[in-house]
Amino acid sequence: MGPLRQVGRRLLLAGLVLAITVVIVYADRGGYHDNANGSVSFLDALYYATVTLSTTGYGDIVPYGDGARLANVFLVTPLRVVFLIILVGTTLEVLTERTREQYRLKRWRSTLRDHVVIVGFGTKGRSAARTLIHRGIPQNRIVVVDPSARVVEAAAAEGFVGVMGDGTRNDVLLRAEVGRARRIVIAAQRDDTAVLVTLTARQLNNDAHIVASVREEENAPLLRQSGADAVITSSSAAGRLLGLSMLSPSVGRVMDDLITYGSGLDLVERAVTGEEVGKAPREVADLVVSVKRGHRLLDHDDPEASPLRAGDRLIAIHRASPAQAADAPDLR
Repeated sequence: MGPLRQVGRRLLLAGLVLAITVVIVYADRGGYHDNANGSVSFLDALYYATVTLSTTGYGDIVPYGDGARLANVFLVTPLRVVFLIILVGTTLEVLTERTREQYRLKRWRSTLRDHVVIVGFGTKGRSAARTLIHRGIPQNRIVVVDPSARVVEAAAAEGFVGVMGDGTRNDVLLRAEVGRARRIVIAAQRDDTAVLVTLTARQLNNDAHIVASVREEENAPLLRQSGADAVITSSSAAGRLLGLSMLSPSVGRVMDDLITYGSGLDLVERAVTGEEVGKAPREVADLVVSVKRGHRLLDHDDPEASPLRAGDRLIAIHRASPAQAADAPDLR
């Protein structure tokens, strides 16, 4: 139940208690005395019930009959207690819920580090999140930032941590703990927004690996200058895939299979195993495309790539299997 409905329900209960008190007082109005004119009207009964339940008690209307006094002891006084519980309970519940939420937020922020922040949870952001989950990253280690409340609510319902706000603002990214994130995915709808988010994120975190998406290839250099480690041009990538599918449908299907994780063939990055150290890339069971050695990326047929060394990482193609998560890089 939302907060407005909770408050509305409590107000209805308070009004019901007031109405019952008015009926009790007016039904036995002959047992009450009004210092103004001696008699008690319906308006006087309403006034007496209001000041009595609110513990104001001016004393201008008093019960003097035995029945009226007994009614005040056994009926009006319990109703007064219920009335106060309803009003005070609303305040206490709001304060308790706010305190609990602040505690949960503080605890979450103190434990959150080396997580992934996805700015923009549209089609690209959702696809990136699904890929990360398939690679072994828990949903609660992925923080989604989006300006739409509906999108953030949907992300939270799926198990992600949602932060609503403009990703170009420092305070929004600070709420997502960008300063302690390991990886940042920027999937904004506009290229200028992606540039501003990249600048802001890089200012808050110099060590995070930032991957950004742009629509136009001419904006990719600007994103790299803004601090992005990798830039994906969505329109160019889609256009190349369309061209491949047109000229060679089989190549298009293979490329689509490679970028779709978890089915058919997968393009993965993994560490060289102890059994593979000393071998040539072509002798590895998987089809090695490149070898990453330090900060260098060597082609599979580069003489420097052979033999493989401990600490090398392989970019390879292998067939998806239930145990593929064990071969995936540790991104957590």
